[in-house]
Amino acid sequence: MRRWDLSVALDASRDQPLFLQLASAVADEIRKGRLKPGDPLPGSRELAGKLGVNRNTVMAGYGELAAEGLVDTRVGGGTFVSAPMARTEQSARTCAQGSDVPTYPLARPLQMPAQHAAATPGTLNLALGLADVRLFPAAALARAFRRAISPRSRASLSYAEPCGHPRLRRELAMMLARSRGLAVTADNLMVTRSIEQAIDLVARTLLAPGDVVAVEAFGYPPAWNVLRLAGAYLVPLPLDDDGLDVGALEMLLSQRSVRAVFLTPHHQFPTTSVMSAPRRTRLAQLALHHRFAIIEDDYDHEFHYDGKPVLPIAAGSGRANTVYIGSLANLLAPGISAGFVAAPAPVFERLRSLRQASDARSDVAMECAIAELFEDGELLRHMRRVRRVYASRRDVLAAALKQHLGSALQFRVPDGGMAIWARADDSIDLAGWQHTGEREGVLFQGAQGYDLMQRG
Repeated sequence: MRRWDLSVALDASRDQPLFLQLASAVADEIRKGRLKPGDPLPGSRELAGKLGVNRNTVMAGYGELAAEGLVDTRVGGGTFVSAPMARTEQSARTCAQGSDVPTYPLARPLQMPAQHAAATPGTLNLALGLADVRLFPAAALARAFRRAISPRSRASLSYAEPCGHPRLRRELAMMLARSRGLAVTADNLMVTRSIEQAIDLVARTLLAPGDVVAVEAFGYPPAWNVLRLAGAYLVPLPLDDDGLDVGALEMLLSQRSVRAVFLTPHHQFPTTSVMSAPRRTRLAQLALHHRFAIIEDDYDHEFHYDGKPVLPIAAGSGRANTVYIGSLANLLAPGISAGFVAAPAPVFERLRSLRQASDARSDVAMECAIAELFEDGELLRHMRRVRRVYASRRDVLAAALKQHLGSALQFRVPDGGMAIWARADDSIDLAGWQHTGEREGVLFQGAQGYDLMQRG
């Protein structure tokens, strides 16, 4: 087999993302016959170096070619031009399966995070940083829900507003103004079914295919999937104990246009680092100067244990370019995922129209029930209770890790959040450690699933 001598020019100034330019160039070479079945393509690291691009770009380009059936990727063995016969036979098999199988081409499935089976009773689950459903105020919410669907209240169930029920929007707006310093009212606040839906609506409001979105190198894969569905090209930026490296962002801005920055500054997911005030201020200044949007995901603002919670970027001088996203899922329970989004008026009007077109009817009964928990003070009391519980659990876990694992695990005790981010000693087989933990009834998650460079 011969190596392919690549001769293709990638142009960062074009609207088409670099990975699609690369995939198109290789596809043309295959269709012209210059690349023969079985020919090996250069390794992603080698080709990235030759073209002067990120390795992620090459991996994404090869992924597009694989989705078209033009190349085969062999685990540990490289990427090769696929045989036309194999593609023909695959097509024939698909057609022979009958009318239940579509004959039109399908896009690649999104790369989803690993699914964790429900933990068995007695298991210590440290894997996902989710709310403890045993603390969920089930009785209070059940009473409020019954009142929401009672004969006296049923008339309200016929009312559906794409931005959510005004009653809950009003309560949320007051809470966000009091506790987070946001200049928000019910008129520029939308309740969504989940935080992912909020991100999806914001992405479709702000982004066009090929737009560059800077994200944290470690982050929330479902959010990356949603941004990519809107056509975003994601560029990872490094993190440290002060959050997102704004200097790295400035370097990126000197090289290319950035449409948005998506980040979790309050308790960075998953590292739990808190973005420093100077970096927040600088990020807001850069957004105004370079005219990009800040998409601020503040998914667990309530769970800050040491000192005062840092106010959101959306509460500062950069609010004009900031869209603010949050959720009540960690406060209530993962299965009750009420998300919300606040945005400046011009952005909000576009958000409203998208929601109207795609999901015009909100969950009125549940929204009214949650609003009642706000109104009678139950939600505030619940928040104070669970915050004390989670702070205590954080302290107990940190002490146990230090006592029993010593120098095998390096970490700092986080100021807030619902996880501890730790580095294992290089001598430790982390995957083996993880499997042993599962057998012994302790679940924890490795970093690889949250690393954009690892996931591609």
